[in-house]
Amino acid sequence: MRVPMTWLAEHVALAPGTTAADVAASLVRVGLEEEGISGGDVTGPVVVGRVLTMEPEPQKNGKTVNWCTVDVGPHGPDGPDGPTDEPRGIVCGAHNFAPGDLVVVSLPGAVLPGGFAIAARRTYGHTSDGMVCSATELGLGEESDGIIVLGGEHLAAGVRPGDDALALLGLSEQTVEVNVTPDRGYCLSVRGVAREYAHATGAAFRDPVLDLAPAPSTGEGYEVRLADDAPVRGRPGVDRFVARVVRGVDPTAPSPAHVRRRLAQAGMRPISLTVDVTNYVMLELGQPLHAYDLALLRGPVVVRRARAGERLRTLDGTERTLDPEDLLITDSGEDTGGTPGGPGSRVVGLAGVMGGEALEVGDGTVDVLVESAHFDAVSTGRTARRHRLSSEASRRFERGVDPALPPVAAELAVRMLVEHGGGTAEPAWTDVSLLRPTAPVPMDPQLPARLVGVAWDDAEVVATLEQIGCTVTVEAGRLQVVPPTWRPDLTGPADLVEEVARLRGYDTIPERLPTPPPGGGLTPAQRTVRRVREHLASRGLVEVLSYPFVSPAAHDALGLPADDARRRALRLLNPMSDEQPEMRTNLLTPLLDTVVRNLGRGEGDVQVFETGLVVRPDPAAPAAPVPGVEHRPDDAELAALDAAVPHQPRRLAAVLTGQAEMAGWQGPGRPVGWDDAVEVTRQVAGVVGVPLAVAADDAHMPWHPGRCAVLTLAEDGPGGDAGTLVGHAGELHPRVVAALGLPARTCAVEVDLDVLLAAGAHRAAVSQPLSRHPVAKEDLALVVPSGVPAAAVEAALVVGAGEHLESIRLFDVYIGLQVGEGHRSLAYALRFRAADRTLTADEVARAREGALRAAEAVGATLRT
Repeated sequence: MRVPMTWLAEHVALAPGTTAADVAASLVRVGLEEEGISGGDVTGPVVVGRVLTMEPEPQKNGKTVNWCTVDVGPHGPDGPDGPTDEPRGIVCGAHNFAPGDLVVVSLPGAVLPGGFAIAARRTYGHTSDGMVCSATELGLGEESDGIIVLGGEHLAAGVRPGDDALALLGLSEQTVEVNVTPDRGYCLSVRGVAREYAHATGAAFRDPVLDLAPAPSTGEGYEVRLADDAPVRGRPGVDRFVARVVRGVDPTAPSPAHVRRRLAQAGMRPISLTVDVTNYVMLELGQPLHAYDLALLRGPVVVRRARAGERLRTLDGTERTLDPEDLLITDSGEDTGGTPGGPGSRVVGLAGVMGGEALEVGDGTVDVLVESAHFDAVSTGRTARRHRLSSEASRRFERGVDPALPPVAAELAVRMLVEHGGGTAEPAWTDVSLLRPTAPVPMDPQLPARLVGVAWDDAEVVATLEQIGCTVTVEAGRLQVVPPTWRPDLTGPADLVEEVARLRGYDTIPERLPTPPPGGGLTPAQRTVRRVREHLASRGLVEVLSYPFVSPAAHDALGLPADDARRRALRLLNPMSDEQPEMRTNLLTPLLDTVVRNLGRGEGDVQVFETGLVVRPDPAAPAAPVPGVEHRPDDAELAALDAAVPHQPRRLAAVLTGQAEMAGWQGPGRPVGWDDAVEVTRQVAGVVGVPLAVAADDAHMPWHPGRCAVLTLAEDGPGGDAGTLVGHAGELHPRVVAALGLPARTCAVEVDLDVLLAAGAHRAAVSQPLSRHPVAKEDLALVVPSGVPAAAVEAALVVGAGEHLESIRLFDVYIGLQVGEGHRSLAYALRFRAADRTLTADEVARAREGALRAAEAVGATLRT
């Protein structure tokens, strides 16, 4: 909202010497953000000029420029004795003026907004000795149809070539621009900004509404019917409609100079007297108005919702298809026999947003119907967004307009049309109202002190609320506060507390940082997760962090069955992206996206991992309650909220593709294999200190059947039971690889860290002393049926080998004719060592035999 200083001074007392910067600083103290200060930045000679001649000159680039001679009075080109009265020659590319017009000319030496210095320069074959200016070039607004042509009111005022245009256009006057938040719609007016400045400084505020009480209507005015049969959220789209008729307005009457100047300073383009008056009243009071050509109206004005198939060409020239939720202004149509609001009625405007071309005020309009209504904020906002049509009117209505304003705003518009357009106001006028009294808001007078932490007494709270326009009464020790009509945002005690804090001054609220409790450091689980991440990073994997939002189509890309629990995702009501509205149920989905992105940027060998939470909602979980804000939730409400929160286990996932070992002088490289994925899982479990059992899994997407390992806890313990699922590792299914565009044989891991951490939570870390005695080495090659897992064989060897077994490692797997069909050979390296002595040959042999006997129990025989 742009507010010229002189206009602001008409409504609030500005101390002598007050600058725009002072006003902006004061407004910031009461919560209005300063957007900028404009005006006063045009310096040097800017004068009125009269165009004497205008010669079009086509150019080679297809553009046509005008070579003009312009009379600028005593500011002509320099002669031997200084400036002369001769006209200046100026090149201009605009075409919206003609010889004889008064224009604004910036002479050499002038500096326009943005530091644009004017000088005589050679262009298009001429020396252009100045510049004929547009409103945009002078900083008077962002819209411009060409250069400024000074109208008849300036001629009537005796403006002549050479007069100072800075004073004429108010270019020497500063304008304050503030950014208005959605809850402060009343500040989209000079009246509202003046009120806030008075709150900030204590300056006397003069409300213009007090002088605008309309005379009582002498009869029934123009007929208006409110027929909203489909209110949004149970609230009517319109609850007040004032209609005033002014006849005999001179369509050629110019807008007053101060009206045109202030509209330009506020960033709006002056158009005609009637349109300028409606815009001026809107800027001053905050009430949008609309003017209709009365001669084109047919029958009563009816406000109703749109019907299927209806269309409207709005004032911007766009043909729009209307939605049944759109609120419309209609009449009976071209056929005088049409039914008001019926099937034959004509749509003449989008209520609160923009009027239609059918009843547009034009050059021949002499009788005017002024509409001043109060439209619902939600209904107007939805219509504006639906049609992508943000107007000055809709910006105000969707933030909330004072429902008491329509009669006084219409009165001001009528007075201006009568005074400056020679019209006659009809004494009968219409005010259809469905308004209800504003309900009081109860509040404890000590609530502001409790919430803000400043010891305001009851009298201070009441005085502050009355200062912003509230009516306050006291009943049984509680305040009953009726907000003013221009503050629809004050609906609860918290809103009133905010107003007390704002007007008392945010800078008066002491800053007291809470004393943090002494920290206990990282929990054991946090330290373990950190060790896991550091270990994987030290092994060459790169840690990444991805967004937890995924697309439902990702489940199809992973080939998940229709009944898979991972398809049951939590859907966001307001997602950051409509393409990713769900919370991830597994880590592989976003991690694979990261891999695809890196592969697309030329990375061939990618090994990444991530730790994070996934969301696994329970379909039987209760819905989350919505507790009020008037009190702290009690234990039952907190418990209900906790019960509604979905399960969020912590997972670890890794994806490996490309080369596991690079080729070099030492030999060929080795591609990533499924066993690398299993090894990643073993390393993670080793850091946690939990042994895992590994077995084949041939039916768990997105992994390859036969190249997927299922990992479970290998031991019973306080933290977990043997056989508890930990995760899966192996090669991805070919269909998944093809769907995502991954290289063949890409491998992946996903494990439940919470299961591992729970299993390892009670396992004491025992450091083994280093033995000074030599190790005894034994190798066993065993033939086992193909269906016996290598993990089962290894577990049996460990049990049978006894206490002196230091390590065991599978170093060879053979499948072929030598071991027979349906069998394979597994070769293990066993290492024995005692802490206190050197093991004898007999002790090693007994341990070897014990391991072999235990292996025979699971179907293994010694390979010969």
